[in-house]
Amino acid sequence: MKLCLFSVSYAGFWGQHTLSVNDFITQAAQLGYDSVMLMGKRPHLSPLDFTPEEIESIQGALHEHQIKCSIIGGYTDFSGTGAAEVPFLEMQIQYVQQLVHLAQQLGASIVRLFTAYDAGLQMPHVLWSQVVSAIQECCDRAATSDVTIAVQNHHDVGVHSDALLELFHDIDRPNCKLGFDAWSPALRNENLFEAARKMAPYTAITTSADYIKMPRFAYQPELINYQRQQPDMVRAVKFGTGFIDYSAFFHGLKEGGFNGTATYEMCSPIRGGGSLDNLNAYASEYLTWMKTHLM
Repeated sequence: MKLCLFSVSYAGFWGQHTLSVNDFITQAAQLGYDSVMLMGKRPHLSPLDFTPEEIESIQGALHEHQIKCSIIGGYTDFSGTGAAEVPFLEMQIQYVQQLVHLAQQLGASIVRLFTAYDAGLQMPHVLWSQVVSAIQECCDRAATSDVTIAVQNHHDVGVHSDALLELFHDIDRPNCKLGFDAWSPALRNENLFEAARKMAPYTAITTSADYIKMPRFAYQPELINYQRQQPDMVRAVKFGTGFIDYSAFFHGLKEGGFNGTATYEMCSPIRGGGSLDNLNAYASEYLTWMKTHLM
């Protein structure tokens, strides 16, 4: 497996320290990563902002630090909810096409996509068919650039592993693969080893972070007691110290034949705060864990 670091971790969201794309590439190389995944939106790799000169600068940074850009992370929601006269789906597909063009320029072979959130505004089968059709068009447009579309198990549609596999078969495009992560099935109590082994033949990338669960309660003064609230709140912690059984997950992927890219991300508030030193410590711990347990 190739080990990759996602730039969203250093994008300034959730109070984290912010690095520019080139500074992030430098940091990832210094930490010892094989490759990087670049976030396809501001403040990193937004198609709105990047000129040929800026792309050339990123190419130079990748070359200088001898590190590869493997993946561009797209942020999509193919629900298309909103005013009927606004072409939301067309905008999303055009955005993906622009990310594919950036990927081609930077040598990345994969663009990661999400499916759709289900706000209950459409019949489930209608929403499902809409997602399938949109991703098919994204795949067809990406195929001309020899880019693979990886569908991540993140948004509501196809989030369960069985549903994701059904969605994948409905999309039915040779350049469509999965971005299968442990976080979602772990929160929903799927068997991580079995799910990973089943999904591995179709998986191109996996993105990891580890979490603890923090149970929530609301005080009921009339009972002088607490009422349990669901679901739990989760918080990111150093890799290997949370509740997700990554040993089972990665062994399932390996047994199923996965040999793709394993990416680390910090995409929520993390224990210890968002200083650059803390971010680097988390990113380093992932490398140590992976090389100790799997490589």
